[in-house]
Amino acid sequence: MEAPITVDKLRFLIYSFKEKLWLKPLVFCVLSLIAVFIAKVVDGTSVAEHIPEIKSESVETLLSIMASSMMVIATFSAGTMVNAYASASQSSTPRSLSLIISDDVSQNALSVFIGAFIYSAVGITAISHAFFEKAGVFILFCLTCLVFAVVILTFIRWVDSVARLGRVGSTLLKVEHATGRAISNRIEAPCLGAVPQDEIKEQGSHAIYTNEVGYIQLIDIAKLHKWAQTNGNFVNVAMLPGEFVTPDKPIAFVKYNADFEDIISAFKIGEARSFEADPRFGFIVLAEIASRALSPSVNDHGTAINAISSITRLLLIWYKNAEQDSRQNERKNIKPKTQDNGKPHYKYDAVSVPALNVDDLFDDAYTSIARDGAANIEVAIRIQKSLNTIKACFDRVDNTFVKAANKLAIQSYERSKMALSYEEDVKRLDKVFKN
Repeated sequence: MEAPITVDKLRFLIYSFKEKLWLKPLVFCVLSLIAVFIAKVVDGTSVAEHIPEIKSESVETLLSIMASSMMVIATFSAGTMVNAYASASQSSTPRSLSLIISDDVSQNALSVFIGAFIYSAVGITAISHAFFEKAGVFILFCLTCLVFAVVILTFIRWVDSVARLGRVGSTLLKVEHATGRAISNRIEAPCLGAVPQDEIKEQGSHAIYTNEVGYIQLIDIAKLHKWAQTNGNFVNVAMLPGEFVTPDKPIAFVKYNADFEDIISAFKIGEARSFEADPRFGFIVLAEIASRALSPSVNDHGTAINAISSITRLLLIWYKNAEQDSRQNERKNIKPKTQDNGKPHYKYDAVSVPALNVDDLFDDAYTSIARDGAANIEVAIRIQKSLNTIKACFDRVDNTFVKAANKLAIQSYERSKMALSYEEDVKRLDKVFKN
């Protein structure tokens, strides 16, 4: 019996398909072919007696206009998207390219234009060979008018979006939204639904390795759990999604020796990290955008400040969730869900997974910005204000975040104090810094 598909795996598959540029155009092409032959089906029904007559020449003219214009527009939209991808790589970071490619507005526009071209080409071929009768011609006319309306509305929406596609501000928002989704998913399942590793006394005597080299994009916890139950074993996952795997690093440990092929196949390893299952990757990309903006060739500290604001909002998602849970539990006097033996209940209790390392999270988010913006007083002050906000908020709910924020605040302060040459700038920084 195969292990059930987890929500994380399903979400990862959907995200992977969204990155494929060919998928939506293919779907729209199939729909356009179906639409043409729907008109033929109506010819054989009783509805044909009550449908007004439309000259086939007028429908053929409309289809010809659409066929001649749609391919030009589709080519233009494809060229615009390619330019946007190049702009995103140059102005922000190449790591944001997958989010630009998966932009729904651009993909939908390109798909509609190509689908409309296929529809018009098939419609012209069919109507020129007298494929339709009176009812079929009328239905084809109605469908053509509908396709025209969809194309016009899509084009207007796309023009509104294309001006922002690939721009730094738009890319920042896309990265923030993608990271926010990953954080929310991780909050729902802090250890992917498995047992937290710090609750496990024994790591396991048998280490499991893989010959692949790359980043873990997904861990199929349900498959590991099914294997552990079938073999009477316990799987201790050693690495989280986003970590770099090499043949010398164990990806998991088990108590008893067995066939480990199913365990290895549960780890999806690729060449690049994924936003969907890896909250840390979003912080890395935001920091890269800020660092590039602070380079001497760009010198755009405003973008770096916006990136710090995004990082602050994202980190406070954990605070908002912890604060909300705390208030609900106090108001309703709720106790954590436990098993009969008093231990916490976990969905995959035959697997353990390490928790997200908060120190690494803050290092991903702030260190490179603090290093590259050390000599910029505006950026240095904004970093301190961001970390002060995090310390003040998490002081009531999670001391781990407070310690990590305080550590980064000290490091950033010392970097800036060494880099700043103007005494008044140092005094301004001293006023903001709180240790």
